Amino acid sequence: MLRSLIPADMSPPFARYAHGVAAIGVNGIVVTSGQLALAPDGTVPSGAEAQARLIFASLDAILRDGGTSKAHLLRINAYVTDRAHMPGYMAARDAWLAGVSHLPASTLMIVCGFTRPEFVVEIEAMATIPPDDSH
Repeated sequence: MLRSLIPADMSPPFARYAHGVAAIGVNGIVVTSGQLALAPDGTVPSGAEAQARLIFASLDAILRDGGTSKAHLLRINAYVTDRAHMPGYMAARDAWLAGVSHLPASTLMIVCGFTRPEFVVEIEAMATIPPDDSH
């Protein structure tokens, strides 16, 4: 079971995430590497929102391969190369999390760049492996 931690005696989160997440009764954890928006055909979509959507699809595949899903998400770490990319990233993140019953912990950082200049977003995730096949 996962429970979003948003204590009433502190400021609420800035966006759709929780200050922390409690995980109870899990079989393990899946941790992803930072994912960049590289499609299987080697192309890179233009713009932060398109890149984030592709990355979230990749995260879905990795989590599925690890026996879990975004429904069991603990944490997202995201990196963008400019504040101007934050709205596109956040729109894709919020769409990806729309059906999730709890909010994960989240960190968003602005960095100076990635391995190739066309990449503007990188995202990594951590999720629990549920105690049964409920993923």
